[in-house]
Amino acid sequence: MVTSPLTLNLDTVHLTDEQFYQLCQNNRDLNFERTARGELIIMPPVEGDSSNREADLIIDLGIWNRQTNLGYTFSSSTVFKLPNGAVREAWATPIRSPDAAWIQRERYSALTAEQRRKFFPIAPDFVIELRSATDDLETLRQKMQEYMDAGVKLGWLINPQQQQVEIYRPEQDVEVRNLPTELSGENLLTGFSLNLSPYL
Repeated sequence: MVTSPLTLNLDTVHLTDEQFYQLCQNNRDLNFERTARGELIIMPPVEGDSSNREADLIIDLGIWNRQTNLGYTFSSSTVFKLPNGAVREAWATPIRSPDAAWIQRERYSALTAEQRRKFFPIAPDFVIELRSATDDLETLRQKMQEYMDAGVKLGWLINPQQQQVEIYRPEQDVEVRNLPTELSGENLLTGFSLNLSPYL
């Protein structure tokens, strides 16, 4: 049983987006991601504590969104094909699943029905990654940078193991705060705040 992410270096074997999609469809009990280097990552099931924390994050974000009706909230089972101008080969386009994500209503509404059925071909506006006990911190930081390179406007990397949260914004240095702290949705998620005390 996989207990930590397994990264496969496919080297010269490059899966097209359709092949990657079929791989996911044929193995629905597994979660896959693809890095900007074309590596295939097989994600393990989330352990109990992390799953509970992740659910709470989605609930908090979802309640705020339901009250404001500003966009759409997504769970870690949602797959995003991240646009990235630096990537020239389609097989190296990052395909990622944040623990929680949010897209502004206008951007989501611009997607066609076909685009909504498969991997979303846009970056979310906001993402949260919650580090579990088996997650490598540097790998998560690289993932957060992929989000920012793809156009994500705000990202939080919550790291209970080191009692910190890293805040990612476009073209700015990463801000690191010690836990506990309260985070703001800033100008993007107007009125949203998250007290991280329960996530320690």
